[in-house]
Amino acid sequence: MTFSKAGFALALSLSIAGATGFPSAAHAADAAPAERHGASLFGDLKYGPGFKHFDYVNPDAPKGGQLRYAALGTFDSLNAFIVKGEQAAALTLIYDTLLEPSLDEPGTEYGLVAESLSYPDDFSSVTFTLRKEARFQDGTPITPEDVIWTFETLKKLHPFYAAYYRNIEKAERAGPDKVCFVFSVKGNRELPQITGQLPVLPKHYWLGKDAKGRTRDISQTTLEAPLGSGPYRIAQVVPGRSIVYERVKDYWAKDLPAKVGTNNFDRLRFDYYGDPTVAFQAFKADQVDFRIESSAKSWATGYDFPAIRDGRVKREQIRTHNPSGMQGFAFNLRRDVFKDERVREAFDWALDFEWQNKNIFSGQYTRTDSYFANSELASSGVPQGLELDMLKPFAKELPAELFTTPYSNPKTDGSGNNRANLRHAAELLDAAGWKIVNGQRVKDGKPLAVEFLLADPQFERIVAPYKQSLDKLGIKTTLRTVDTAQYQNRVDNRDFDIIVSSFPQSLSPGNEQREFWGCDAAKREGSRNVIGICDPVVEKLIDRVIFATSRAELVAATHALDRVLLWRHYLVPQWYSPFARVAYWARLGHPKTMPAYAIGFPDIWWYDAGGKAAGQKAPQKP
Repeated sequence: MTFSKAGFALALSLSIAGATGFPSAAHAADAAPAERHGASLFGDLKYGPGFKHFDYVNPDAPKGGQLRYAALGTFDSLNAFIVKGEQAAALTLIYDTLLEPSLDEPGTEYGLVAESLSYPDDFSSVTFTLRKEARFQDGTPITPEDVIWTFETLKKLHPFYAAYYRNIEKAERAGPDKVCFVFSVKGNRELPQITGQLPVLPKHYWLGKDAKGRTRDISQTTLEAPLGSGPYRIAQVVPGRSIVYERVKDYWAKDLPAKVGTNNFDRLRFDYYGDPTVAFQAFKADQVDFRIESSAKSWATGYDFPAIRDGRVKREQIRTHNPSGMQGFAFNLRRDVFKDERVREAFDWALDFEWQNKNIFSGQYTRTDSYFANSELASSGVPQGLELDMLKPFAKELPAELFTTPYSNPKTDGSGNNRANLRHAAELLDAAGWKIVNGQRVKDGKPLAVEFLLADPQFERIVAPYKQSLDKLGIKTTLRTVDTAQYQNRVDNRDFDIIVSSFPQSLSPGNEQREFWGCDAAKREGSRNVIGICDPVVEKLIDRVIFATSRAELVAATHALDRVLLWRHYLVPQWYSPFARVAYWARLGHPKTMPAYAIGFPDIWWYDAGGKAAGQKAPQKP
């Protein structure tokens, strides 16, 4: 379960008319289950019905000030739900969802627009009771009709929602303040909560007319600031260059327990930069307040400037306990050259991570050896117990080594001399029919040539030494760096050979695995299955994850899925760090106790002009 409206905070870094009757008799039993103020995939809730606020917030955090953040690229739309076009940054800030995630409990959400929820033991439906005080920013109450219209519209128009909510059969009005979502399957424990992640849009606004008298179209780009229900509204826009949000002072949910101590900045300004190096210079020049540092080299060598030395800028490495997920050089399996597993594995043997970690990353990274790295969900050793039982039926379709040999990435001594690994890579290519002819790998008269498509110029220094190894193998390799709009267009249209792609994970994996690895997503333009994986074994293991009936079964199913993905060599794993590296001007503050599963930016941070806000944590040494 990875999608939610808190995505900006976690990453910073995707027929019209409801039923008017009551649920049919077939679903009458849905009224019987107990009303819950929250829901958890892991059992008991940490916070009871009467909780005042989350433990990780500062309930007395000062309100005010402006936060400036650097965004990369450009934008041409204020509609967060388009398929084409470039959305402006952080549009989720203007919308509320039915439930609000807790950042210190895995797989747990509490009521926001919905005061409570209920669902039967077989997870065949979920019913939400809406808060009577829930309002859009024009004062209009949020109604079941808004929820139903949102669900039906987004599922119809947007491929992400169509896939994510494909097991939600319909939404029905279950009373003056109730909405019942009926599922097409039973036993999917995650469905009530991912249904609660639905952003609620104003039906009356989107079916109305704009200032020029034109009927609005939610499927199209727009630069008209949409009506929301959330803690911020759009205050100012310079198309392609900047967007400013202002805090809604009379925000309807500001005193709810799930919102106390959050949304503390009066204004959030996002300025767009065409290059990450320029964005970093803007941070050093006090044009940007906060930075998440993704470059190990910059973190090690780029933070020696006056504001660091005199304490005006602070650095921290904040530990998070979410799985690190997978980032890697992802192959496009739609290309014939990558259909052979031996070719894909050869690329893995050509990467000298140990040399790169020593010479490029200053030793800051660990090589990723799991799609769920840094968590109990990561497979290890050889399959045993319940995991082995899940994999045995597919023994004929899977590599024999999967059952007898622990998966591990190729290793080197870090000296830069990786001849042994390159020899093994060459043997794999030879076995796949790619022979050396005049120094070039050739098969059926065609050369083995690949292009690395990049959007971030900083990756060029990482791919360059990798390219040298591939060149030694006779693989003609090119690097192409394009702007973000062109990059996204090419990726959405599957016009690439190899890209750098990441697949974030949570401690409660579920339906999003279909979007990452499922056959339907592989066929759908713009899906998260950029690799193009369509494997019957993977399909069945995804279902084992989704329909797990216990935590033990979920862990075993995730281990099995992880192991198959690794042994298929769908990508070349890269690296991870369990820390979020952040730098910020001392006028910003955050709580003493940070949540376990996110850095909570900007939700639980605040502005303090003196730099000595109560509860501000001293930075750790880098």
